[in-house]
Amino acid sequence: MRQIDAGLLSVTYADVGPSDGQAVLLLHGWPYDIHSFAEVAPTLAASGYRAIIPYLRGFGPTRFLSDDSIRNGQQSALAVDAVALLDALGIDRAIVAGFDWGARTADILAALWSERCRALVSVSGYLIGNQAVGAQPLPPAAELQWWYQYYFATERGRAGYDKYRHDFAKLIWHTASPGWNFDDVTFERSAGAFENPDHVAIVIHNYRWRLGLADGESEYDELERRLAEGPTIGVPTITLEGDANGAAHPEPGAYAGKFTGPYEHRTLEGGIGHNIPQEAPDAFAAAILDVASR
Repeated sequence: MRQIDAGLLSVTYADVGPSDGQAVLLLHGWPYDIHSFAEVAPTLAASGYRAIIPYLRGFGPTRFLSDDSIRNGQQSALAVDAVALLDALGIDRAIVAGFDWGARTADILAALWSERCRALVSVSGYLIGNQAVGAQPLPPAAELQWWYQYYFATERGRAGYDKYRHDFAKLIWHTASPGWNFDDVTFERSAGAFENPDHVAIVIHNYRWRLGLADGESEYDELERRLAEGPTIGVPTITLEGDANGAAHPEPGAYAGKFTGPYEHRTLEGGIGHNIPQEAPDAFAAAILDVASR
């Protein structure tokens, strides 16, 4: 593990593979951590790539440099974190790959900072959102999948997540990946990342911001305006989906048109759920190696 000051954060990250290898930025989601890529990174390193795997703001040992920084979880803030990390590491361009929050961040980098992104691998495709769309009601079955978003909108939900974050995360793991028979050792290895002192604040703000129930920071307003327009992504891209993803996700046909460069979608079969890098590490790594050649 390594640590570096980048933007607003002191970022803790894993750095796997040759230092002069082509960089791959691997971004985890919620409620997960860098161990989602524990089997992906060595595969990439063996092929000569350098895998950079940061703990996101609010996870693991990553910390804000200032107590005065707003504990902001909005999508553009996380993307700026990723760009700041590339800057701090002196990486001009990287392949960017992620799932859940990490896929959204990877999409934003590819859309708004395409000069920094060689290629993209994104689980569940195009996840860039905006508050206006988030305010629109969905059919009841779809709303049910977002139950925790509405729970987090209440103070009871904030207190409940703070008190039961361990059990809450395990429940999400089970519901998002119903076919993944992870053991307690695997879960506990990641659960420590949720003890970060800013974790609850970042998670709650993220979901409240999506619904327009929490303000973002004005410095990100222009980025959010551009994201609200639904920018297309022109870098080489492979999107992935598991055939047993229990988390809310769009259908591949709904976002294919957002990718205007070399593009391929792969649906992974065999009971693969939401956390593809950990459930199907070979397939995730293969997508990165394949998209790199394009």
